Amino acid sequence: MVLPTKRPTLDSPSAAANPLGAALALGPQTDLETVLAAWHTATLRLEQTHESLRREVARLTNELEAKNRELARKNRLADLGRMASHVAHEVRNSLVPISLYLSLLRRRYSGDGGSLGIVEKVTGGVAALEGTVTDLLQFTSDREPRRGSFRPASTVREILASLEPQLEAQDIVTTIDIPIHATLWADADMFRRLVLNLVLNALDVMPDGGELVVTGVDTACGFELEVADSGPGMSDDVVPHVFEPFFTTKSGGTGLGLAIVQRIADAHGGTVSARNCPEGGAAITVEFLRPAQEAAA
Repeated sequence: MVLPTKRPTLDSPSAAANPLGAALALGPQTDLETVLAAWHTATLRLEQTHESLRREVARLTNELEAKNRELARKNRLADLGRMASHVAHEVRNSLVPISLYLSLLRRRYSGDGGSLGIVEKVTGGVAALEGTVTDLLQFTSDREPRRGSFRPASTVREILASLEPQLEAQDIVTTIDIPIHATLWADADMFRRLVLNLVLNALDVMPDGGELVVTGVDTACGFELEVADSGPGMSDDVVPHVFEPFFTTKSGGTGLGLAIVQRIADAHGGTVSARNCPEGGAAITVEFLRPAQEAAA
């Protein structure tokens, strides 16, 4: 005896897994309402799958575009770095004999106040050019950090102490809020350069006095440093570009100070961000990530 074939119903597991197949498998005795219900269920499932796939494609497309933009940015920086490095070395080689001749002129005209004043002005211009060359070389430096353990609070205090004459001349009040026993596992020289650039950048926007606050705190991921000023802050169209090389809103600025800060943060696997403070002024925040082996310990 041949048993009748059991057709799937809308409540069966096979129908739930494949409602369209279940609808097509229904026999001629199935009423129209059941067929339409099965078809409707299948359509909804297809729409949901399509929407899920659309969202996933959009997400992957956005990620790909972001990675392509980052790759293009790094390629531009690499080309720019090679060019800047070559120019900086050539300029520095030319500055060495100029500085030597200026030193000889200073001795020769030591008794001539007028001539000595001119020599000092030229010397000041050469010193400014040397500073620009140093910034270029720092920006193009691609060495790996030589990590070691040190106390960032001590480094910040030393830097502010060395700038005391300028701070007093500009009537800048400073506050350091970093735990004295906090330690950082990073390149001490790079960290010093980073802090110096952030502080000098803050002083540039407060020529008539203000407040400089340097804050440091241990976080779950590492160490976070923030340098805030009470200056005029940044306009909305400036914030996205402050870390771009050679972007500056200051006359005579090189636009490399904050670019160097980002380069140092990147070298340590960290991040850097800029924002305006609610109470006025601007703040630059750098996060140094704790190395994986230290975090595991």
